[in-house]
Amino acid sequence: MPEPTLRIATPDQGARAAIFTDADAAVSHLKALYTEATGFLRDRFAETLRQGAPGDIRYRAFYPEIRITTATYAVTDSRLSFGHVAEPGTYATTVTRPDLFGNYLRQQIGLLIKNHGVPVEIGPSLTPIPVHFAVAGDSAVSVPQEGAGDFTLRDVFDVPDLSTTHDDIVNGLGFTYEDGAHPLAPFTAQRVDYSLARLAHYTATDPVHFQNHVLFTNYQFYVDEFEAYARAMLADPSSGYTGFVATGNVEITDAQTPITQPPKMPQMPTYHLKRADGNGITLVNIGVGPSNAKTATDHIAVLRPHAWVMVGHCAGLRNSQRLGDFVLAHAYLREDKVLDDDLPVWVPVPALAEIQVALENAVAHVTELEGFELKRIMRTGTVASLDNRNWELRDQTGPVQRLSQSRAIALDMESATIAANGFRFRVPYGTLLCVSDKPLHGELKLPGMASDFYKTQVARHLLIGIRAMETLRDMPLERLHSRKLRSFEETAFL
Repeated sequence: MPEPTLRIATPDQGARAAIFTDADAAVSHLKALYTEATGFLRDRFAETLRQGAPGDIRYRAFYPEIRITTATYAVTDSRLSFGHVAEPGTYATTVTRPDLFGNYLRQQIGLLIKNHGVPVEIGPSLTPIPVHFAVAGDSAVSVPQEGAGDFTLRDVFDVPDLSTTHDDIVNGLGFTYEDGAHPLAPFTAQRVDYSLARLAHYTATDPVHFQNHVLFTNYQFYVDEFEAYARAMLADPSSGYTGFVATGNVEITDAQTPITQPPKMPQMPTYHLKRADGNGITLVNIGVGPSNAKTATDHIAVLRPHAWVMVGHCAGLRNSQRLGDFVLAHAYLREDKVLDDDLPVWVPVPALAEIQVALENAVAHVTELEGFELKRIMRTGTVASLDNRNWELRDQTGPVQRLSQSRAIALDMESATIAANGFRFRVPYGTLLCVSDKPLHGELKLPGMASDFYKTQVARHLLIGIRAMETLRDMPLERLHSRKLRSFEETAFL
């Protein structure tokens, strides 16, 4: 006898697609479709937990999608690196959390309509929403692991699928949707959902709090200074900042409100100095090592920040450097090894002029040094990132020779990873480090010396990073998102 066929139950979402020439209306329809789809899955999941598996029914709902078709090679403004497709065809992207990405979606859809003069289609896609992601926003509901529940989860609901959770689009591997449409955005909806879940886990803050400008650091000392700066901004009504969010989603809007540290800190404590338009600053303490740097940037990239910058400590490699000097990276020696499969080491990672100028001007502003005098405390050049924290304890002949040949002036474990992932994900990036030791010249990072160094330098270094981000905040997006980051065949969305 033939096996019984499961009936697929889906929400009634009407016609396949609606046509829009207005970005606001398009986003409203995306929100309605997504709310209906996830609400259907949440309700059916709760029902199944109470009553057990239905036996002959499988529940399924689909991500909404944006689709555009153009039949012309008409050239758009060649100065723009985004907001248009390169050639005739059909382009699409699945969408998740349109509530979180509303401003981004309105902006990108509006540019498509304007630059190509054609409408967009909004409707359900062919990609099912995994039940894990549908219930992610409900803290009262958790999806049991396979075998832990009273029913086999994947017999009743869709679960995450690696065939739609990957980096094939940003890695340039020729991804198309199953109906042949070319990608319109750098990530599929499942890839975004996966990263949103990981961000909440690693940072212990909801992705909704993340701001458009992200600072990475590798020391807790910067967090303390960031909170002090945030409180000063909240005390100033003219600052434009509206709130400060600490690990555990603790948000304050008053400078005097105390913050209780959670009993268990996450792997990457994260803090957000917020503005109403999302153009505030997020600080992520990624800790030490390229693996953490890759993990953080892999997931933050789906939020499409406007810039991310590393402000951490490094080993100075030149005898002329002093502890506390700054290093502005113009190039990177990549020996971190964590991105070699995604971005081969022969791929150059260029410095971005807009970021470099903002950082250099911020150093000049905070230190009150200009021109040739600035060279007393800051050097520009190659930063090397290694995956071995204790490289000094091995035979130094090989590493030191490579460092010399590359003209490296500083060494750390995270900067090249952050820059390379910025290049890969088309997120403007930069690096400003502070020399905390000089291992090649007998000045090791010892407890007493480090303590004095931290007290005198951390506040100034962090302030420089903040000033640079505030400069970038005021820069038009079409200028900040450089064409250097775009390949031959690019997605229209940032």
